[in-house]
Amino acid sequence: MPFPEGADRAPIDRRAVVARHAVEVTGIDPGSALTVGNGELCMTVDVTGLQTFPRCYPVGTGTLLGTQSQWGWHSTPGGGALPTRPYRTARGPMSYVDAPRMTGADDAGMDEGTRWLRANPHRLDLARTGLVWLDGLRTPEPGELGACRQVLDLWTGLVTSELTLGGRPLRVTTACHPAEDAVAVRVEAPAGELGVRIAFPYGSTAWNDAADWTRPGAHETDVEPAPHGVLVWRHFDGGTEPAYRVRVRGEQVWQVGTHELVVRAGGPVLDVVVSFAVADPSEVDAPAVFDASRAHWPRFWSTGAALDLSGSTDPRADELERRAVLSQYLTAIQCAGSLPPQETGLTCNSWRGRFHLEMHWWHAAHFALWGRPELLRRSMGFYRRILPAARATAAAQGCAGARWPKQVGPDGRESPSHIGPFLLWQQPHPIHLAELLRRAGDPGDYSEIVEETAHFMADVAGPGPDGFSLGPPLVPAQESYADMRDRVRDPPFELAYWVWALGVAQEWRARAGKPPEPAWDEVRHGMARPLVRDGRYTAIAVEPYTVRTDHPSMVYALGPVPATGLVDPAVLRATLDDVLADWDWPGTWGWDYPALAMTATRLGEPAVDLLLRDSPKNVYLHNGHNRQTDALPVYLPGNGGLLAALALMAAGWDGGPECPGFPRDGWSVRHEGFVRAP
Repeated sequence: MPFPEGADRAPIDRRAVVARHAVEVTGIDPGSALTVGNGELCMTVDVTGLQTFPRCYPVGTGTLLGTQSQWGWHSTPGGGALPTRPYRTARGPMSYVDAPRMTGADDAGMDEGTRWLRANPHRLDLARTGLVWLDGLRTPEPGELGACRQVLDLWTGLVTSELTLGGRPLRVTTACHPAEDAVAVRVEAPAGELGVRIAFPYGSTAWNDAADWTRPGAHETDVEPAPHGVLVWRHFDGGTEPAYRVRVRGEQVWQVGTHELVVRAGGPVLDVVVSFAVADPSEVDAPAVFDASRAHWPRFWSTGAALDLSGSTDPRADELERRAVLSQYLTAIQCAGSLPPQETGLTCNSWRGRFHLEMHWWHAAHFALWGRPELLRRSMGFYRRILPAARATAAAQGCAGARWPKQVGPDGRESPSHIGPFLLWQQPHPIHLAELLRRAGDPGDYSEIVEETAHFMADVAGPGPDGFSLGPPLVPAQESYADMRDRVRDPPFELAYWVWALGVAQEWRARAGKPPEPAWDEVRHGMARPLVRDGRYTAIAVEPYTVRTDHPSMVYALGPVPATGLVDPAVLRATLDDVLADWDWPGTWGWDYPALAMTATRLGEPAVDLLLRDSPKNVYLHNGHNRQTDALPVYLPGNGGLLAALALMAAGWDGGPECPGFPRDGWSVRHEGFVRAP
């Protein structure tokens, strides 16, 4: 249930909190591309309010200025058989999907079939929409850009761009419909000079470039007249059925190239709506899109949780509040769709648009904790859809239940890798997410997913002299041990997560009137204790014990994971101190800082310092994105993790104190609407 607030507390002025952090842009800045979206579709725009200057916003060989969806996928012709290899397990030799270590983003060193399996299906960039000079149909050059001011109004979801282009003043308004996969643009400019160009690419197998513009003959763009515009049918690789359809609504639309359209108006105002769908694109017009956005976003900000740090004297409070507000917006538009999100959301591709199920919790658990369970519910159906495949994987490894994959597309097929098929820490996530949804009042029935997950978890744990053990084969959350996956066992985070999740699964059975599963209790009560050396937990139970790079996940055995009794808080505190004294911080990832803050919170240690730690992977750009590297300028597990950490730090957990993660001195923490953590 939501944590009860004191009756004497005045409600937070939510509009004032949100308004403080509107994003304003005054020039071309690759770190300030803005996005409109609805969880299923996003379009990221440059300072013109469109995608006019894609090369000024580079990521790898592509651009940040993508138009992506949860349903838009493509596979190139070809195929391959999943490569497998036998590994010794507690259940005897078992076959696992495997692949050689990658030697680059192009998967050099792998055979053709394995490379195909890793690259397909890949997420599509559906269209590129930008300004065009009607005289000669010339794309504007960045050098033509004069003074500009662009604002993302978070309260309405509208991006307004006022600029001078080629000496002409213009104003562009951009919005996405909250319930239809449609983007509307209004261009106010001198009549007859500017139009909007819409171009369609082929799908790309590149690691982070979703658009291939070099193969115009491999796809077709069929255009037919429709009321108020045209209907576009997009075909790939000679297929007779369209991969998706696009409705372009505008005053005058004509085809100017094989895969290009231009929209123009007879007067100074040009309204364009581009709607996308697999079958039937929306017929909504621009005023309806703008009105729907203006109605939706106040509802979003007025429901769920809110956090107001404006009364704080600590100079970091404004930045933390900014990160919280922008992370709510970014995860709502990029991580709240019908599939678990990819790490770069719907901005641009990473890992070819495929998503990582071990990251699902970090992207989306906060929706339930912030009182918006409906946004998490949307992606939970994916587990039901791939349940037959997950059961088959578990059976092939000699286990009951369902083993969830790591890196997948909508088909749920595991990607060949020397890491992904050996990860275990994504397995308890569906139980954790289902429990958070239940606590937030979600009416969904996730009992089958909880049961099948727990059956596998109990079966995969092997009995040993020190209790039930995890691995080998195993790659822990700290992936530094991938090359010794045939020897790794008993990472503390996974051990504790197993104990907690199996206990929650038993509670679900009890609520359903079912008797407890004896095997689940046997495993969780008999789980091996994490290895302690020199008074600290090691990362794994075999040599080299701890490598000081990547995720310091041994300390996450308490923090992201609630208390289980498996780990000793004093030993964990010593382990956390050791990590903070000596770790390769550039080798961490954006979600590590929220995870560390959650560990500190449950230990009663300072958490704000960790959540805001100065580190290359803990940078939040002007647009709110958690930048990691040039190849990962967007990293939404960091944003989602920050929100999950703030929920724990502000609202606490069952039986715990209020605001346990904030110091008394310098901080005024007003909050409402949170759901307490387990």
